Amino acid sequence: MSRLRGICIVVTTAATGAALAGCMGQEEAGDKDPAAVAAAAKASAASAEARKAASTKSRTAAAAQVHANELGQIPVLMYHRVIDKPTTQDDRTPQQFRTELERLAKENYVPITAAEYVTGRIDIPAGRHPVVLTFDDSSPSQLDLDGMGTPKPGTAVAILQDVAKRHPGFRPVATLYVTRDMFGKATPEEQAQMLTWLRDKGFDIGNHTKDHLSLGGKSQAQVAAEVAAGHRLITGLIASAPITLALPYGNQPSTKEWGLKGSSEGVSYDYGGVFLAGYTPAESPFSKKFNPVGIPRIRSMDKTGDCAKFCSTAWLDWLQAHSDERYTSDGDVKTVAFPKFKAPFVTKRFSDRSLPY
Repeated sequence: MSRLRGICIVVTTAATGAALAGCMGQEEAGDKDPAAVAAAAKASAASAEARKAASTKSRTAAAAQVHANELGQIPVLMYHRVIDKPTTQDDRTPQQFRTELERLAKENYVPITAAEYVTGRIDIPAGRHPVVLTFDDSSPSQLDLDGMGTPKPGTAVAILQDVAKRHPGFRPVATLYVTRDMFGKATPEEQAQMLTWLRDKGFDIGNHTKDHLSLGGKSQAQVAAEVAAGHRLITGLIASAPITLALPYGNQPSTKEWGLKGSSEGVSYDYGGVFLAGYTPAESPFSKKFNPVGIPRIRSMDKTGDCAKFCSTAWLDWLQAHSDERYTSDGDVKTVAFPKFKAPFVTKRFSDRSLPY
């Protein structure tokens, strides 16, 4: 039982000079019953736990409703030039590129950057699927700006922006792996202008080495020198360091980790992922199958010749037919949702975000 301490107040009125007195009780501080305090704390903790359980149940139900599978596969598409008259198997016409983007939008894909992918910052709506659009070699066909800073019609970036306007929710972002060609711009000022525009519009700039030389068969020092030169090329133009590397020709060094981390002539790099040149969809960054030193990409091409099975049209067909193998978002970037039976495949790095259902 708490005790009351009496407090009395005396007031003299100005009109009569009479003194009015009154007393009131005040609970002494620090005299609360310890048992009552403990009970209140226990009740508060139970209430918080109940709210947490209710929230988890609600999020789990929402994930189950959209068949979320954030351990599923993600297509990383590889593009080079977007030109009217293709001369190599890597070239795509503007219409072919637009058609593929339209398909992605209609099949509920949402573009994310390579940096967002490797770091697990996949923030897309529930029921949607991430796709990573990558462009190699910094060709002028990918991006050129007019005098007002608007992408010129027919370039890959302009087409991407136009498709995004037609399909709300289809983010106009991509990763551009640059070399010294730098979109055909000769001066550092023009090059910085291009990279700044991309960064400010939410695009991701990746390292493709400065000179685009194969890293296969080179020594560790040679590999580090090539990668560091590409890193320096970018950071010398803008105050943003690349997060990923795309290997020239997809050729890995004899020790794969050399492309991921190293240093040369005062420049150090430590990337979240190294991308190859093609073949299959990529693993979720939340899965134990994810391998940062060799992330596969898919070459954009119709189902012809070797591409009948292993290029973009074929793989998008396969993912559409095998939707349970595809990454599907639960809409909450803070959780990693998946069917319970897939729990053994969650990588330890993200286990605290797991939301099995």
